[in-house]
Amino acid sequence: MRKLFATPAFILLASTVYGDEINLRPGLWEIATTSDLLLLVPHIPADQMQAIKDLASEYGFEVPPIENGAAISKACITQEMASQKSLPIFAQSQLGCVTKNATRTGNNYKMDFVCDSADLKGTGTAEGTIISAESFTAKTKFNGTAQGNAVNEQADVNGKWIGANCGDVKPL
Repeated sequence: MRKLFATPAFILLASTVYGDEINLRPGLWEIATTSDLLLLVPHIPADQMQAIKDLASEYGFEVPPIENGAAISKACITQEMASQKSLPIFAQSQLGCVTKNATRTGNNYKMDFVCDSADLKGTGTAEGTIISAESFTAKTKFNGTAQGNAVNEQADVNGKWIGANCGDVKPL
């Protein structure tokens, strides 16, 4: 089971990038997503949080630990993915989202995404910088609905390489 918090913030990693820029290093990555929305998690009643976890499980995800407004998940990038200069696809197709207008200039990338599924509808943008083969930063914005509830979310995402061995974390 993939371990991540399935919000539009993770979709930012869902495009293919081009050119002779920095390749991400293959192996295990830690992805930290922070947002005001995640700050609300401690206030969600236990039964509602379980319903969120159950829904995520239906899509093949496990909700990671969320503390102080940050969700920390792990991702495995294979050598093939790194060689193709592809950024990991986090929940894009499972959430009913597609990337549009993806561009990369140097080590900076931008993209739009559109989500249209029963549980998630709306549009968003993501932009980020690949700082080195072992780190990247990004910001996302999403406006739409999640399970019928209005969402206007902004998130910061930071990725850092942990090691060459992915252990039991499956490639994306």
